[in-house]
Amino acid sequence: MVRLDRYIGTSVFFSILGVLGIIVGLALLFAFIDELGDLDAGYGVAEAARYIAFTIPARIYELLPMAALIGCLVGLGSLASSSELTVMRAAGVSLGRIVGAVMKPLLVLLLVGLLIGEYLVPWTQSEAQSGRSLAQGGGEAQTTKRGLWHRQGEEFIHINSVQPNGVLLGVTRYRFDDERRLLSASFARRAQYQGEYWQLENVATTLLHAEHSEVVTAPSERWDVELTPQLLGTVVVEPEALSMTGLWRYIHYLGEQGLNNSRYWLAFWTKALQPLVTATLVLLAISFIFGPLRSVTLGQRLFTGVLVGFVFRIAQDMLGPSSQVFGFPPLLAVLVPAGICGLVGVWLLRRAG
Repeated sequence: MVRLDRYIGTSVFFSILGVLGIIVGLALLFAFIDELGDLDAGYGVAEAARYIAFTIPARIYELLPMAALIGCLVGLGSLASSSELTVMRAAGVSLGRIVGAVMKPLLVLLLVGLLIGEYLVPWTQSEAQSGRSLAQGGGEAQTTKRGLWHRQGEEFIHINSVQPNGVLLGVTRYRFDDERRLLSASFARRAQYQGEYWQLENVATTLLHAEHSEVVTAPSERWDVELTPQLLGTVVVEPEALSMTGLWRYIHYLGEQGLNNSRYWLAFWTKALQPLVTATLVLLAISFIFGPLRSVTLGQRLFTGVLVGFVFRIAQDMLGPSSQVFGFPPLLAVLVPAGICGLVGVWLLRRAG
């Protein structure tokens, strides 16, 4: 029985890896083609290729659930097409034993995916974003296509590029009064973290008075703000690319500032529950093999897997923003699609059993 479990698990494991390699390769190709539209004098093909290369771990982590679904359909489907599953069932191997044999190698993939998402993706995404922003003229002025906005109190901040070594390039600050009237606007080419504050360099500040404006320049200026390099490393990348610890820290920081953190709660629950979501998709794939897809061709299984994967992703993408608009918990936006897949999978397996 151990050899049988290993045989089933190996077939599914390598099928998932093959599917993952194909869909990640396609995603990288389309992303590189899309990135070519942003080329300019400082951001060439080499810089675009570097940016795409740094996004590989994030794409692997993001596409793992769909690869698990399609790979399971392909791996188990090949065993069904050669009547090996029929022979196993005739020999007295239970459905539960087959499900367990499939889930064992999946646990290895889920563990690797969890480590990639928690430790590798945040670093590579930060490197990718900072490298692209720097190549597109990060410190010259607030003219880059990308960058990040942040608010603290009555000050709105735009940063062109966040470097991993505690250096900011292109810091623009807008300060307002209690009635939302602009009091001043300043731009600093560079900022260096000094442990408890930021040291701004080459600062130009425009002060707006009642009847006139005044421009003040300074070679350096102290900037006291609660943003640390660790927090900025969280802000600079999309919530979906952050680690769970980074999300947890930033969620509470936003709460202390009185800012909306629902988007980050959604990203947190999505990452925390990704192993459960992937397992329910695999369970659904197994139920298809023993149910409606038992005797169909490989092409039909692939089509079904892609269709179910896209429907599941669309459901997640719709429920996520809906939770922020209508105010229901982001946890439900993650659990509802996974719960439906799990219930359908269990129902189909019970019918097959």
